[in-house]
Amino acid sequence: MRLVSLRPIVILSIFFFLLVGCSTENENPFEQVAEIPEEPLLTITGALDFPAHLQDNQGPHKHTFDTQRSSGFTEGFESATKGSYAGGNVTLSSSGSWFLSDALIGTLSNDRKFGARSARIRNTGYAIMNFNMDNGVELIRVRHAKYGSDGTSQWRLIVSYDNGGSWLFAGNTVNTTSTSLNTVTFTINDSRAARYGIYKTGGGGNRLNIDNIEFTTTSSGGGSGPARDSNLTFGNPSNAGSGATNFFLAKDDYTISYNNSRGTANWVSWHLSSAWTGNTSRCNCFRQDTSLPSSFFRATSSDYTNSGFDRGHLCPSADRNGSSEDNANTYFMTNIAPQSPDNNQRSWASFENYLRSLTDQGFEIHIVSGVVGTGGTGRNGFANTIDNGNITVPDSFWKVALVLPNGSNDISRVTTATRIIAINVPNDQNISTDWRQFTTSVDAIENLTGYDLFENIPNAVEAVIEARVDNGASS
Repeated sequence: MRLVSLRPIVILSIFFFLLVGCSTENENPFEQVAEIPEEPLLTITGALDFPAHLQDNQGPHKHTFDTQRSSGFTEGFESATKGSYAGGNVTLSSSGSWFLSDALIGTLSNDRKFGARSARIRNTGYAIMNFNMDNGVELIRVRHAKYGSDGTSQWRLIVSYDNGGSWLFAGNTVNTTSTSLNTVTFTINDSRAARYGIYKTGGGGNRLNIDNIEFTTTSSGGGSGPARDSNLTFGNPSNAGSGATNFFLAKDDYTISYNNSRGTANWVSWHLSSAWTGNTSRCNCFRQDTSLPSSFFRATSSDYTNSGFDRGHLCPSADRNGSSEDNANTYFMTNIAPQSPDNNQRSWASFENYLRSLTDQGFEIHIVSGVVGTGGTGRNGFANTIDNGNITVPDSFWKVALVLPNGSNDISRVTTATRIIAINVPNDQNISTDWRQFTTSVDAIENLTGYDLFENIPNAVEAVIEARVDNGASS
């Protein structure tokens, strides 16, 4: 029998093994490789000088989250998932298809966001439209913040007039230095069909969150009916950020400055119109707010049990009864403070009802409410704190309300004749049921708290309306 030498076979086997083992993709050459989306070539060919206005808050909102590519929309990245930084397309229900490169849709607690999701971009990544705004764009507002504890990043708005073939910088470089979502408003006023994007240009590996990108077209006009506007249109009263006694929390239904040393909010800000209200029943579903840092005190409903004080809402349940989810969001304990029953159920409730009645008459209202001081009287008598000192009992509850007819561009519509109502109600029993007995000026509230409550109003107008005490004559 003739013997076959194995040496050539062994040599060929080793050579083939080495060839496969040295593949940079480490893939089986006989398996079909999944198709990877081709990344658009992001060629920047120039720059356009679009004016930009920076605000250290959420900024005004002109549109809801409806799909309105012809008349404007707000993209909040809520309707899709993308957990990888690898380049890929995502389809978003408010707008359409976007391409994200070195970017993903973040859902972590360190992602700064409204709702559950926002875009997160690193290195020199970008998020660009795969569709055109056919009627052009009037304004673009972008909310941006640092991810987690990352350092500062730089980014640019970009625009393409040739379906993504080439791109131009639009406006100046924006520095993102805050962990709170701040706003940049780009004044575009361009009727040409175009697509836009966000391009991270600096900051290396620092990550950047982008959320609630709002597009207003020249054909929209904003409308005059009731809408759900920003809950922080007129400014961040205390410049809340990441500090433990002035911690910024942005929720869909209101915005908070939380004070960990008090176990309550310093203030809560929200927008009220008939677009926010409906017939949803009060849920009475008080719950711990786990969006606070784990090192913070997180109150529970039982911390108020037998304290003699009501679990008093700052943003009222009935101001957010347009849906069961909206209503439930008002029951986070960060929106609650120890309130004397006669305050909560009499004058305070009366003022809440009055403001809601104005929305039935065609008005929208921007409201900020908070607590100040220490020590109040409940059913069980006077107390400085409850829950073994974890929660401070306020001396008084205050609220300011700026009243406008339904419309758009709210900041620009404020004049020296605009109505502002301010009240400061003692946190005590046996007080008047008439909220008009507690009216004061915004200036007085600011002197009491140290806040700047309507910083986005031009100073000359702000000085006049904040000094005035409402007489209730229109009530």
